[in-house]
Amino acid sequence: MAKKNTPDPEVEALIQWCTEVEGFLVAAGATLRQAQDHIEEQAEWFTDLFYDGLTPEEAARQALNE
Repeated sequence: MAKKNTPDPEVEALIQWCTEVEGFLVAAGATLRQAQDHIEEQAEWFTDLFYDGLTPEEAARQALNE
């Protein structure tokens, strides 16, 4: 029997959260590519912010204040 490839709900939530952060970064003036690159380069830091309970908007503000 083949194993179904079902994504972990927590991983799905993190991806959705990062997508929302991306939107706030773009709204603040970054290009979509710049926002995506920044999130990818700082994936561990953003993951920590997610687990610390920050909203996507709060995380984007922190990223912009680096």
